[in-house]
Amino acid sequence: MRRSEAIAAESVACLNSALNRLRDIWEEIGIPEDQRLQRTDAVKRHVNILLTRMIEEEENLKHRLLKSIDVCRKELNTLCEELQLPPFEEDEDTTILQVEKDLRTRVEVMLKQKKERMQELKVLKQRDQDLCDILCTPPYYIDGHRVPSLDELDQFRRHLASLSAEKDLREAEFVKTKKQIILCMEELDRMPDTSFERDVVCEEEEAFCLSKENLAALHQLLFQLEEQIQQNKILCEELRAKIVELWERLQIPEEERQALAVHMTGSKGKNIKALQEEADRLQELKLQNIKNVIEVIRTELVTYWDKCFYGNEQRQAFAPFYDEDYSEDLLSLHDAEIERIKQYYEVHKEMFEGVQKWEENWLLFLELDKKATDPNRFNNRGGNLLKEEKQRAKLQKTLPKLEEELRVRIAAWEEEQGQEFFMNGKKFMDYVAEQWNQFNLEKEREKQERLIKKSRQLEEEMYYGSAPKTPNKRRVLGSTTPSKVRKPGLPMRTPSRTFKTPQPRRLDKNKENMSQLNGTAMSGGCHTIPAHRNLSVNSVASTYSEFARELSKATRANTNPRVLNSTITHM
Repeated sequence: MRRSEAIAAESVACLNSALNRLRDIWEEIGIPEDQRLQRTDAVKRHVNILLTRMIEEEENLKHRLLKSIDVCRKELNTLCEELQLPPFEEDEDTTILQVEKDLRTRVEVMLKQKKERMQELKVLKQRDQDLCDILCTPPYYIDGHRVPSLDELDQFRRHLASLSAEKDLREAEFVKTKKQIILCMEELDRMPDTSFERDVVCEEEEAFCLSKENLAALHQLLFQLEEQIQQNKILCEELRAKIVELWERLQIPEEERQALAVHMTGSKGKNIKALQEEADRLQELKLQNIKNVIEVIRTELVTYWDKCFYGNEQRQAFAPFYDEDYSEDLLSLHDAEIERIKQYYEVHKEMFEGVQKWEENWLLFLELDKKATDPNRFNNRGGNLLKEEKQRAKLQKTLPKLEEELRVRIAAWEEEQGQEFFMNGKKFMDYVAEQWNQFNLEKEREKQERLIKKSRQLEEEMYYGSAPKTPNKRRVLGSTTPSKVRKPGLPMRTPSRTFKTPQPRRLDKNKENMSQLNGTAMSGGCHTIPAHRNLSVNSVASTYSEFARELSKATRANTNPRVLNSTITHM
């Protein structure tokens, strides 16, 4: 038996004991039976009323519990839907009171979760709004009247983290660009003009809206400022170049130039102003000294004509160069021409430098070739002869390669420009071919001169005898030299000159002419006299005299060696 049943039995026993006690009292008092019945009925009614009230109260409690259960169930279902949680499952063998308690506890927990989610959503939305105000972006869409799920809150947090990172990047970009803009404005000596520029430079960094449009406008402002600085630099360089050019043309003294030295660097507004004033002043002086300025420009024109390898026709094409009527119009024409030729040279500078390199190498090659034929070249000092020979051999190889490279480059240039490239009035390759042809002709001429010189030397040796290069040794006794004393019985004939037989040593040095002499002069009109034959001096002299006279005539007539050999052969 449960404890509640035992207590109920005890209550019934108490009630019975109380009724018995009441009957005893009534009996002792002597209350009649009818009054006893009345009193017993009153006790019954009183107990019934009390019990009825108690039962009603408990019934009300049960009703409240059931109602609470019903309310909790409904609220719990709603919370599960809002929080996107699975429905709450009740235990089947649980009493009404326990069910109500469990449901009520679960509702309280879910209400707390709902409150926390809504509070976090509110904080996230406020943070999102702040970031959106800074970045000028639309707010993150989420229903603020509905309880967000855990996934929705997580996505919102990730979105805010990305937005915060973007804000940091844009903020760093803004700070960096702002510093560059301030430096550019300082370089330009200017203050912020527009409201946007004032917002960038003067306002606090936190107050600037970091929208994409504002950042794009910020970069555009920086680009414009940098472009202005670049234009100022170009303008300053142009003004400086013009000033230096006018200084040289007008021959401005160094003292006046030093006065502008502080403005010869930098591109700020004060520099531009000072340079422009100096350029204007020099321009006025230039107009006052037109003739001198034109003469200086003409000298510079000649220099650039030389750099561009202009021929006479190209130079004469600029007729104002020869005009003596000095005026502003003539000066303008010269200014335009010098500017044009400078630009022309700069555009094709690489090709002109290549041609210049070829010409320098060509002149060096001619110089080294000339040294190679110099009789004094063997006075070698410090190995220069070997160095020059190696350099000449190297140039013989590099010149054709350089000519081929220039030929290809000039052909491309001519195709691009639609005109032919001239060097000193001739096409470059024709000019090169002409130089090589002249070189070969000069080499051939020098070769012929050497042959003629050797032929003349041979003639003189044959006619006069070779002169000894070293002092004659003392004659020894018993010399076989013929005596000049007339022998008895022979007629005396004194030759005008005595002819000496050419020495072998001298002939060896004329190896180039040996092939011409062999079988011609020495085998034709001038036979070698054997040692055992006794010929008179007169007969030998007479024969060689005729040979020498014929040879001298041929030489004076500038007969080339082949004709000379033919003459000697037919003597």
